[in-house]
Amino acid sequence: MAKTTEIAPVKIKLKILPDAPGVYKYFDKNNVLLYIGKAKSLKKRVSSYFNKNQYENRKTQVLVSKIWDVNVTVVPTEMDALLLENSLIKEFQPKYNINLKDDKSFPLIKVTNERFPKVFSVRNPIKDGSKYFGPYANVRLMKIVLELCKKIYPTRNCNYTLSEKNITANKFRVCLEYQIGNCKGACEGLESEEEYLESINGIKNILRGNLKEVKDHLKHKMERAAADWQYEEAGKYKEKLTIIDKYQTRSTVVNPRISDVDVLNIAQNARYAYINYMRISGGIIIQSKNLELKKQMDETTTELLEIAYGEIQNLNKNTETEEILVPIKVPLANNFIVPQSGDKKKLLELSYKNAQLYMQEKTNQYEKIDPDLRVERLLTTLKTDLRLKDLPVHMECFDNSNIQGAFPVSACVVFKNGKPSKKDYRHFNIKTVEGPNDFASMYEALTRRYSRMIAEKEPFPQLIIIDGGKGQLSSSVQALKDLGLYGKIAIVGIAKRLEEIYYPEDSTPLYIDKKSTSLRVIQHMRDEAHRFGITHHRNRRSKGTIVSQLTEINGIGDETAAELLRVFKSVARIKKTSVDELANIIGPAKASLVVNYFEK
Repeated sequence: MAKTTEIAPVKIKLKILPDAPGVYKYFDKNNVLLYIGKAKSLKKRVSSYFNKNQYENRKTQVLVSKIWDVNVTVVPTEMDALLLENSLIKEFQPKYNINLKDDKSFPLIKVTNERFPKVFSVRNPIKDGSKYFGPYANVRLMKIVLELCKKIYPTRNCNYTLSEKNITANKFRVCLEYQIGNCKGACEGLESEEEYLESINGIKNILRGNLKEVKDHLKHKMERAAADWQYEEAGKYKEKLTIIDKYQTRSTVVNPRISDVDVLNIAQNARYAYINYMRISGGIIIQSKNLELKKQMDETTTELLEIAYGEIQNLNKNTETEEILVPIKVPLANNFIVPQSGDKKKLLELSYKNAQLYMQEKTNQYEKIDPDLRVERLLTTLKTDLRLKDLPVHMECFDNSNIQGAFPVSACVVFKNGKPSKKDYRHFNIKTVEGPNDFASMYEALTRRYSRMIAEKEPFPQLIIIDGGKGQLSSSVQALKDLGLYGKIAIVGIAKRLEEIYYPEDSTPLYIDKKSTSLRVIQHMRDEAHRFGITHHRNRRSKGTIVSQLTEINGIGDETAAELLRVFKSVARIKKTSVDELANIIGPAKASLVVNYFEK
């Protein structure tokens, strides 16, 4: 028996990666983390590793040869991907990533914990009671914000210990910073501690994103400079205003007002629940994990979220969270919040997007191993979307073809387990209808199809699809009623123009999502029925012109003419054939009729 080659999960996931910003993590066959990277488009970036014949260096080639699986986290912007990548590399330090030293750390703005706090930028925070704001992926932006803070609220940058005793004793003298207006001279008691702390609170508000005061100040400066004809100076303020506008529209993920928050969302199918967890701290995503839970006893969504959060808490035993954002009410604790709008709502939507992506990845893996799972998922989706009682394991679709009523035919295609069963296809040459009448043709086709199935005791389909609108559907329903099958087989009609699904005795159509697998299957059946019917109609029409030459012979009917054409292929060859040869096919009497006709 041939050995089955195991397919790396990354090969399957390449097809479903989103064209969106995010972070990707590569793992080897032993689930060891190899590399963490960021991308503006996860689909393009990750695929690029496997589309090359040559690599930039030997290290990259070795890395690609070891990649077995990939996990991705989708974020709103490329900037967020940069921040998350930085955080994850520091936490996990993968073998193939460059070690992050000080020059790779993003700067923060520090407000020191002392009597007259100082405000400056740092790269490596320490636990000394100080307040930190950031991190800032755009260093220029951070410097602009820091500069504006100091212009609006001048603060000291000296290293003096400004205790009340030292200030009273006149130990210090103001420096050049005071002379040029960058400091108000707290060291000599020229600014009270209360006034200084008001300035610090103002700076904290700006760093938290309350920039209206900053913008008003800049606008005032710009207008004043323009009024004094100092256009170059006004241009500088305008440039700073533009940068602040960009700063204000930064992603919600790096919004420093959102801190110490957990985000939990869920995507699920009949068998499994897929939960995405994100931890937000200091304005960035510092953790992102996915969990898969196999359903056992029809657990509710609330129960699944509680189980998942318990698992996550076991992994993060020493963390405390002010809020846990969830999609529905969870009575586990008071800090489970369901946000209705704003930045937190967007975070919850981002978590759901990651949960959906994880579900799609896992589903594709399982279906690759067990194709029956794909069939089950497809049929379950059809049952849900079309509101059926039973899984549509056996489906049949009917379509009519004719040209101004000539050579009318009806085609019936059969799908089993979501796939065409071509050996079961049937076509019907319409016999009881004169002229173009789709409704009557559909009635005849269904009557002949299912009366025969009744006579031969064949199993009926769970779903019948009629290619046409309400008229064709009504005729088909009448056929089922006359056969006593109405209510035993589900039947719907599909209108071509807007892909509307019609139900019997219901004038309001159903619109299925254009991206749904259900609609794709229904369209496939409709197109297949149309193709099969057109092909048969074309063959019948082309034969009809020739057969009519033979059927002009008195005593020669359609079946005899068709049999002669099947054997001899053309009328010209039939004319040249002896009576004995013809007799072997259609008998002596009819052979004499054909020979005598052509001799005359």
